[in-house]
Amino acid sequence: MLKNEIVNDYYISLNGNYEDFRKKYINEEPFPNIELKNFFKEEFLNKVLNEFPDLSQKKSENYNNKNEIKFANNDYKNFSPNIKYIFDYLNSEEFILFLQSITSIKEKLIGDQAFNGGGLHEIKRGGLLKIHTDFNRHPSLELDRRLNVLIYLNKDWEESYGGHLQLWDKDMKYCKKKYLPNFNSMVIFGTTDFSNHGHPDPLTCPNDRSRKSLATYYYSDGRPKEEIISRQLKNRTNFKDREGFINETNKKNESFKDFLRRFNFYQSIKKIEKKFFRTGKSQREREKK
Repeated sequence: MLKNEIVNDYYISLNGNYEDFRKKYINEEPFPNIELKNFFKEEFLNKVLNEFPDLSQKKSENYNNKNEIKFANNDYKNFSPNIKYIFDYLNSEEFILFLQSITSIKEKLIGDQAFNGGGLHEIKRGGLLKIHTDFNRHPSLELDRRLNVLIYLNKDWEESYGGHLQLWDKDMKYCKKKYLPNFNSMVIFGTTDFSNHGHPDPLTCPNDRSRKSLATYYYSDGRPKEEIISRQLKNRTNFKDREGFINETNKKNESFKDFLRRFNFYQSIKKIEKKFFRTGKSQREREKK
């Protein structure tokens, strides 16, 4: 599918002149982020929405714990045609160059064809995702995670339903930014060990509504050292309590593993595991062989 069939004419007309987006992205608090409204043509995104399955009725990941209550599906081979189209575009060289331009990331960005942690996300009434920072390394490739792109598909979503994407400051004292998950809203933000985000309060939408979104993540070979906490030895999602909340989240205790992680022999074993037992290839790539 061609860009002019799915991307809003306004963004095409900019013809690469993204300086205003770049300034806004870099200067936003509490970390670089931007919301782009109506990036996709409404007619096309309506097709995507109409094809979005009920993930509770489809073979999907069902997260149901203190930290997150949600459904997720990254099974590209079983996506509908228009959902495949939009994910193909989000991983296209054209879109990645767009991200490169507005974020000013110096290292070359790389899409994740396997959609690790990404794909289709759905949260129903009572669902939530506590504030967290994401894993900062690709689970099977020697790459650093740099960007999240979230596209929301929720028409007539009311403030009272909740489900805002919240961006919190480094010390987890204040929510600095909120985005309502409105239809055709695309939020882009940097992924570091300090980019605290989530929607920590249960959804209060009607039972026949749900919070639907698409998620893609982007990587690079190398990153600025100041974006990570060097003492944070495990590449994991880190859930965090908000100021004023005690034991709001479950935190995994891996003291013994953290001790082992300090040794080169342990790191060598993990690298062997990643190289030979985690292929990092998407289902599509495997099927081509």
